[in-house]
Amino acid sequence: MSNDYKYIDSDYIYKDPKTGVLRNLVDITEEDVLQFVESGAVTKRAKELYENPIKINNTASLFAVHKHLFQDIYAWAGKGRSIEINKDGKQFFPTSHFENAFKYIDSLISEYKKIRAVNKKELAYKLAEILDNVNYLHPFREGNGRAQREFMRLLALEKGLNLNLNPPDNADVYEQYMQGTINSDVNQLTKLILELIESEKNNEA
Repeated sequence: MSNDYKYIDSDYIYKDPKTGVLRNLVDITEEDVLQFVESGAVTKRAKELYENPIKINNTASLFAVHKHLFQDIYAWAGKGRSIEINKDGKQFFPTSHFENAFKYIDSLISEYKKIRAVNKKELAYKLAEILDNVNYLHPFREGNGRAQREFMRLLALEKGLNLNLNPPDNADVYEQYMQGTINSDVNQLTKLILELIESEKNNEA
């Protein structure tokens, strides 16, 4: 978690006011311990999605992915945030307009599904659009990045494509992904996604 994030949570909906740690299902009161346990639990759940992928239909599928990944740690896994979040002074999508965002992202997913699997450039651009909007939405109090990367992997998989935006052996890919999402640069994200899905295809040949 970045210190650059600011959360408007004066009622302590998500954090324990005494420890300053996110309320969790395992009663952890130390931040570093929670991060360690959370990471292990999410990694385990992510592996399950490789074996039994969730079908991506719409934004409700994003919430299903988040619930699966964080179900062992947070009671609010898979539930939209009820507080506002900003980073470096830039606010993520306001909760009061979530429904409008869901409808728009659903339309992008619908458009993506109509693109033929052989049209890699079109698919990459539409995936980048979806990623950019999902990132701006930032619908969860915690775990947005991990949930959206898994969501995008599953969405690409439905077209027979492999898309890993955080490969363990390539920090440069993750850095490009981060810069593309932070700057809302759809062209940069398109270029990255296209390179990744084409390189994976070549590796399989």
